[in-house]
Amino acid sequence: MTTADTIAKTIVIIGGGPAGLAAAEVLSETHHRVTVYDAMPTIGRKFLLAGKSGLNLTHAEPYDSFANRFGAANASLRPALDAFAPEDVRRWAEGLDVETFVGSSGRVFPKAMKASPLLRAWRQRLETRGVAIQTRWRWIGFGEGGDNEELVFETPEGIRTIASDATVLALGGASWPRLGSDARWVPMLEARGISVAPFRPANCGFDVAWSEDFATRFAGAPVKSVVATSEGGRTQGEFVITRHGIEGSLVYSHSAALRDRLEGEGQADFGLDLLPGRSLEALTSALEAAPRKASFSNRLRKAARIDGVKLALLREIVRDADRLPAKDLASALKRLRIPLDRPRPIAEAISSAGGMPLASIDAAAMIRQMPGVFVAGEMMDWEAPTGGYLLTACLATGRFAASGLLDWLAGRGSV
Repeated sequence: MTTADTIAKTIVIIGGGPAGLAAAEVLSETHHRVTVYDAMPTIGRKFLLAGKSGLNLTHAEPYDSFANRFGAANASLRPALDAFAPEDVRRWAEGLDVETFVGSSGRVFPKAMKASPLLRAWRQRLETRGVAIQTRWRWIGFGEGGDNEELVFETPEGIRTIASDATVLALGGASWPRLGSDARWVPMLEARGISVAPFRPANCGFDVAWSEDFATRFAGAPVKSVVATSEGGRTQGEFVITRHGIEGSLVYSHSAALRDRLEGEGQADFGLDLLPGRSLEALTSALEAAPRKASFSNRLRKAARIDGVKLALLREIVRDADRLPAKDLASALKRLRIPLDRPRPIAEAISSAGGMPLASIDAAAMIRQMPGVFVAGEMMDWEAPTGGYLLTACLATGRFAASGLLDWLAGRGSV
């Protein structure tokens, strides 16, 4: 080891979400001076919001299946995921005294079903290891002349410039901007000649042109035990009717495919099987055998066990459903298609697609045009379904960027 290798460097991490904190954790095991800067009053705000519904840390499915949930980014993210796989996430959480369990869907949660205990323990460990955490510091660009080693911040005490030997940008995407992921960093990188892919909503709901009566009566109603089909595959689950359209886990699992079809063709349908446990033939026979004099709702309730929101949904989409022959009615129940207008606004989306093009980043997660500046997390152009994939990839890319940064510093020190 050369003398240069042993000199403590100043490392700046911008962004106090999971990716930035994961980078800080790797760097905290070195002798370097590490500071995490975040624009918000507290760190991990989006992480805490995710924890309100149970904090889905990762997924317990076979690793090869897990690593192929990232679409076009599969190959690019694989090295980071290989180095910090779902089992590593569970061991990491347990190292913070947070026990985990696998739910019936394969999703992994903390036993406490909360994010706050994990975040508190994580922050305490980082600070014990010497990581400084500075909140209410908003990064607003580089120093004069565009020097990568000078970072300018807007702080409660005014404008401050920090010298950095190496930097990790973990600034998030564009979803839930009120929690800090507001994409204000985009023009700063575009000014350096980097073409940032436009942000689009991911894991989002969709607008549907419901009738006023349907929207008023059924907003908030869950539609359970159905199967959805799109270019994204075939998935069983449930979703929720909203005043403006549809949302929920089943919708999110198809949202990328539906969004892309809307963008490419101007129209998309959410295809549903309302009775996945009944074959088309069996359902047709049951409907044919139903008493002719029975009302439409009674026919469906007795022959198809359909009522409530499912019956209302059928009537809303297929306006002449009560006049259809049994075979056509059975087909409508098995192949209902909800026409979508548009994705809900990105500010409501769970995550976002777009951001730093992966081609602009080298194999060590460094921006090719900006030596010493590394990127991690959702600001990179990748997306994934809900189910633990998003958080695991943020943790993995944060750690990977930190490792790449250390290798880069070592290479400079040995010159």
